[in-house]
This record gives sequence, C-alpha cells and structure tokens, in this order.
Amino acid sequence: MMARARPTFALRPYLPQDTEILAEIFRASVEELTEDDYTPPQQEAWASAAGDTEEFTARLGKHLALVATMEGSPVGFISLDAPTEIGLFYVHPGAAGQGVGRMLYDAVEKISAARGTPHLSVDASDTAREFFVHRGFTPVQRNSISIGNEWLSNTTMKKTLAANEDNP
Repeated sequence: MMARARPTFALRPYLPQDTEILAEIFRASVEELTEDDYTPPQQEAWASAAGDTEEFTARLGKHLALVATMEGSPVGFISLDAPTEIGLFYVHPGAAGQGVGRMLYDAVEKISAARGTPHLSVDASDTAREFFVHRGFTPVQRNSISIGNEWLSNTTMKKTLAANEDNP
C-alpha cells in the first residue's frame, strides 16, 4: 500500500440526508475560520442560521448544491441560489487550505459556463473576499446585513464568465 501525500477529494450532488453534517460544517466554518473578521456575537448570530433544519434543507435542495467529500465524508459544500448567485459556500476548518474550496468553486463555474450563464455573483464574507478576488471576482458593493441583533458586513462581488463558443 502506498501512502498518499495529499488527501483525495471528490464531488457529488447534495442529498437531503447530508443536511445535519452540512449544518455542522457551516457552524464550524463560521466559528473557527471567521474570528479575525467578525466578533463572537456576530459569529454566533451567523452560525445560528443553520439551526432551522427544515429551512436549511429547503435552501440546499432548492437549487444546485454540491458536496465535497474526503473518503466519503462531507468536508465542504457550495450552492447556487439562482442561476448566477453563489449562495452557501463553506469548508470544514480541518479541510481548509487543502483545495476543497477551489474544487467546489471550479465545478460551479464550469457548470455555469456550460449553461451559458453570463456571470456569477456572491455576497462574500470579509473572510472569503480574497478567495473570490483570486478567482477574478470584482467588488460591486459593500453590504450590512442584520442577523438577530447583530450587523454583519459582506461584499457583493461579480465575475463575468467567458462566452461559451458552443452556446452563443
């Protein structure tokens, strides 16, 4: 048996039975990866969005959602909330920085381009902003959103996709 230097990740569609583990990934990502950009009360308010299981399931099941796995276990996910809008995009802190986010995003961009989608947009957290800048997104506007009793800032960003020659 040969040892692998890097973990092997795979992609698959979201399944309703993934909801509980994806909610855990969502909460862990917010709680452990955003501490440099958001206060503990902001993080708590943000993480609470995964508390309503029915709503979280409905949001993930409504549009395209992809799950990244490592040896069959979910480690991240991304959703398109509309043909041009990246909605939920979270990676477990233990898998952060290993290419999971890049793999998820690249898949959504390829699918969107194949569908003839003219652009992608995202309301990027302050933590995720640089990730999107490195993928060619540009800031469009700064936002303040209210969650519970907290205000959180993010940035609406947009990327024009290359015209697909097969789908003019």
